[in-house]
Amino acid sequence: MKKFLYAALLSLLPLALSAQTVALKSEGLDSSYVQTILSRSQKIVDGLGLTVPAKAEAVRNIIANRYFLLNEIHERFDKTQQTARDAELYKHHFELASALAQYLTDEQIDAVKDGMTFGRLKRDYQAQLDMIPSLTDEERKQVLIWLKEAREFAMDAADSKAKHAWFDKYRGRTNNWLSARGYDLKKEREEWQKRMAASPK
Repeated sequence: MKKFLYAALLSLLPLALSAQTVALKSEGLDSSYVQTILSRSQKIVDGLGLTVPAKAEAVRNIIANRYFLLNEIHERFDKTQQTARDAELYKHHFELASALAQYLTDEQIDAVKDGMTFGRLKRDYQAQLDMIPSLTDEERKQVLIWLKEAREFAMDAADSKAKHAWFDKYRGRTNNWLSARGYDLKKEREEWQKRMAASPK
């Protein structure tokens, strides 16, 4: 029995080692662009608190490779090929989380997504709660659901402007929904501004 367990563990060892190695897919890319992406990816990794260097490098390369892929897709399709581009983006969309799941917890994967989208989800969610403290649990949950949906789209956007645009679009959807539920958003915003002005600096 012990020999069987030992053999089984040995058979898994190559898989464990290979899981720690992720090649950087930067062949043929401009070196300055690669360094920019590596720096951007490393900044996200630094916020994860990873203590194993090989693991941190693997995660950094996964994120960097994601940026490389997104850039390639957006460059391959022009404005007249939006449907084809979106189909290609969707085909690859879940690959990032799947690859990161070998190394990170669900919370850390969310942190990577936040890092790739300028932390808009947390900021927008907190702003919504601050502006309308009376939101019900159901309403708070729906706001968060839409923000997570916005983040998924923003992760695949071509640039920072397009990423922010997705959150702005979903903020409009949220505001319309809250207005339909009876909230006076103009009044809520004015009261929020008064509270901020009165709070200690």
